Amino acid sequence: MTRPRYRAGRPPDFRREQRAGAGAAGPGQTGGMRDFRFSCNVFAIRSQAEFTGYCTAAEESGYDVVFTTDHLGSPAPFPPLVAAAAATRRLRVGTLVLNVGFWNPHLLAREVATVDLLTGGRLELGLGAGHMKWEYDAAGIAWRPFAERAGHLAATLDELDRLFGSEGYPDGAPGREFFGLPVQAPVQRRASGRPGPPIIIGGTGDRILALAARRADTVALAGAVQAPGQPPGTFRMASADEAAERVRFIREQAGERFADLELNVLVQAVVVTDDRRAAAPQLAAERFPGFTPEQVLDTPFLLIGTIDEIAEQVLERRQRYGFSFLTVHEPFMRAFAPVIGRLRAG
Repeated sequence: MTRPRYRAGRPPDFRREQRAGAGAAGPGQTGGMRDFRFSCNVFAIRSQAEFTGYCTAAEESGYDVVFTTDHLGSPAPFPPLVAAAAATRRLRVGTLVLNVGFWNPHLLAREVATVDLLTGGRLELGLGAGHMKWEYDAAGIAWRPFAERAGHLAATLDELDRLFGSEGYPDGAPGREFFGLPVQAPVQRRASGRPGPPIIIGGTGDRILALAARRADTVALAGAVQAPGQPPGTFRMASADEAAERVRFIREQAGERFADLELNVLVQAVVVTDDRRAAAPQLAAERFPGFTPEQVLDTPFLLIGTIDEIAEQVLERRQRYGFSFLTVHEPFMRAFAPVIGRLRAG
């Protein structure tokens, strides 16, 4: 996922254990509540010491996962994950999300297998279709229609499944046998039994969410909706009603599989304040044009209030939408940390 421009250590089978008997509730339906997971992302790496300090602080604060992004001008997605895992004991690491238009599936499979090995099976692989046209232009990569980008994402999933389930490249077999080398493969197996790390698919449109409902372990919603008539990558915030509609769509597409899906929400801002109603008009005017103060308070992509109030919002939105996996942006990691403690304490 990206920083939008707004307009108007668990074992590999952790996820399967977490799902047992846990059908996430969503709009219009109640059910067993999935346990929370919490994550934060990385915007920049200023130094090795500062980055590892950020990761250890996140782990000590109760976060479960640290994510990188995949944008030009930001750190490369995979090397920080190895460093984060080396600096921590249990923290899982992942991408939220890779722009698959940047990646050849075979080269991506090599990266994924290597990182999964070096992190001891702590990798979560997030994938998306890409939405920033300027990045393609800068990199000299053809910007293709959305249907083609979505098709490339589906084809990448197919190829990763094939490669991770294979015995390696036949043409490389003589060299492997001569030197006694193993086939490079991920150490994890997904809840479905397929080899490879858990798959996260992030997006907002019908094509990507339908694919995620069929193929992902986690479906990620960023709450950033393409602004009509604006250049690709120009977003507005999604409302509570829009979030509910997207969850309903995921449920319809997933069918019986919905009970096994984890729903992730990327929280765009965490505002700790003693007077949330007084803060809402200023936020609406300065950062989220087109939103009323009530919409600012109601959207699941913002958290505003005291620590106790924010904890209540997180609980209510798990009940209302099924969002059990929350990601906060790097600048809000420390502000949100007390909420994790409050929720896990009772």
